[in-house]
Amino acid sequence: MSQIFISAAHKSSGKTTVTLGLCAALRKRGLKVQPFKKGPDYIDPMWLGRAAGRTCHNLDFFTQARQEIRDTVGYYAQDADISLIEGNKGLYDGLDLDGSNSNAALAKLLTAPVVLVLDARGMTRGIAPLILGYQAFDADIHIAGVILNQLGGNRHESKLRAVIEHYTDVAVIGAVARSGDMEILERHLGLIPSNEQDDAEEQIARIGRNIEMQVDLDRLVSIGATSRVPEAPETAPCSIAPLDQPLRIGIARDEAFGFYYPGDLQAMTGAGAELVPIDTLRDTNLPAIDALFIGGGFPESCMQQLQDNVSLRTAIRAAIEDGLPVYAECGGLMYLSRSITWQGKCCDMVGSIPADTVMHSRPQGRGYVRLAPTAAHPWAGSAAEICAHEFHYSALENLPAEHAYAFRVMRGAGLDGAHDGFVYRNLLACYTHQRNTWSNRWCEHFLRFVSDCKSRRHSPANRQSTQQG
Repeated sequence: MSQIFISAAHKSSGKTTVTLGLCAALRKRGLKVQPFKKGPDYIDPMWLGRAAGRTCHNLDFFTQARQEIRDTVGYYAQDADISLIEGNKGLYDGLDLDGSNSNAALAKLLTAPVVLVLDARGMTRGIAPLILGYQAFDADIHIAGVILNQLGGNRHESKLRAVIEHYTDVAVIGAVARSGDMEILERHLGLIPSNEQDDAEEQIARIGRNIEMQVDLDRLVSIGATSRVPEAPETAPCSIAPLDQPLRIGIARDEAFGFYYPGDLQAMTGAGAELVPIDTLRDTNLPAIDALFIGGGFPESCMQQLQDNVSLRTAIRAAIEDGLPVYAECGGLMYLSRSITWQGKCCDMVGSIPADTVMHSRPQGRGYVRLAPTAAHPWAGSAAEICAHEFHYSALENLPAEHAYAFRVMRGAGLDGAHDGFVYRNLLACYTHQRNTWSNRWCEHFLRFVSDCKSRRHSPANRQSTQQG
C-alpha cells in the first residue's frame, strides 16, 4: 500500500505515456497497481486503467472535498501493492494563485513522494536550476526522483546525469529515449481513447517494455514504500442506499461513447441497478430498460455508422417520446440532436433535440463550470450550485428560441453561454459532464427519478388508462 505521485515541470512532457508504461511494467512484475489521475479527464484514465488492469479513478479539487479525495485513494488502493497518481500539467500549476488546487497540493494532501518527468529536449546544464527551483519553491514537497524523457541519445543522457549529480541531491531513476515506440495517436481532445483503438493492448505492452528497460523500477518501488496511502473508509465514497425495486439502466458503450466515471457506475450498481450495455453502432433495437444513459465520447468520428443504424436511432427517439428517462452528456447530446456536421459532411442523428450539432476547429466550451439548477430540472437534488466540467469542440445551432433548461450557467459555456441541460419529456441532455460526489449526488437523484417513473408506469391507474386508450 505504497504510493508515488508522477508529475512534470510543464504539460506535454510525456508524463501520461511514462505513467502508462510504469503501470504496465509494474503489473508485469506481478504487482497490483492502482492508478489515479488528477483532474476531470476521461481519456488518460481509460489508458491508465487498461495498462494497470485496475480501474483508474479521478482526483479533483474542483468537484471533490479534500477528505473525499483521501477517502477515494484509501478505498480503491487498500488491496493494491502500489498506487501511481498522475498529475495534470506542471507540478505547481493550478487555477488559484495560492496553488491550493495544484498537483503539489494534491501530493501534499496525500503525503506522496513526487517523481518528476522532465522533457529534456534541448537541455543540458539548465536542468539543474530547474530541479533546484522546484525543490526550493515548496519545502513540504518531497521530490524523490526524476525521469528524464525525450532524450536525444546516450551522450545527452550522460551529460544530464552528470549535471544533476553534481548540482542536486535528486536521483535520476529513469532515462527514456525519444522514440516513436513511446507515442499514442492524438486528436483535438488529447490521446485517442483506448476504446477506439483495436491495438490498444499492443501499444500498452510496447510502451511498458520501453519503460521496463529504461527506468529503475526497483528504485521507484522503494521510493513508493516511503509513503502509505490514506486509511480506507468502510464503504466506497458516495455510495447510494439500496433501491426499493430493481432497475435496468441502458448505457451506451462502444467506439463512439465511453466517457463515464467508474465511481458513478459503481454507485449505481452498488445500489442494485443493472447496467445494460448498448452498442449504438451495431445494436438494432433497445433492450428492456428503465432508463438510458449516453455519456460523452466522439460521435463525430463514428457519425456515418451512427447514421446508418436507422433502426436504433428510431427506437431511441420513440422511447424518448414515450417518456423513457434519458440522461445524455456532451457526445450523447450531440447524438440526440438532429444532425452532426464535421469536415464538410453532415449525418442524421436521433433528432429528439430540435437543433443541429456543428463541429468547430477550436473549443466552444472548455474547463470547469458552475451550474445553478432550475425548476425545469426533472431530478435535481437540493444543491444550489453544481461544480462540474465541459470540453467540447461542437456547438448546437438552430436551438428553439424559448425552451426549458435544467441549468443556469454561472461559469462556463453550456448550450448558449447562459443555459445548459435541454429538457424534453423525461430527457435531460447537457454539454456538462457531472460527477457523483459528496456535493453533487446526481446518480442517486437520477436513480430515484427512474424508480419513480417506473412505479408510475406500473401503477394501477396508469395501467387502466393505457387499457382504455
